[in-house]
Amino acid sequence: MDLIINLIVYLIVFGLIWWLIGMLPLPSPIGLIVNVLFIVMLIMIILSVTGILPGISLPRIHL
Repeated sequence: MDLIINLIVYLIVFGLIWWLIGMLPLPSPIGLIVNVLFIVMLIMIILSVTGILPGISLPRIHL
């Protein structure tokens, strides 16, 4: 259960940061690079929370 709560909190924070960056008036090529980097970071967050990527460890959130 703690794993699911951690994943939800990280995805909400990540989504808010992605939304704020998306509001910036970036040129088209830079905006595309930023979107690709955010998608890669999203995949890394999901894989590290589930334990598939052991090298990348996100801190555990204790509520």
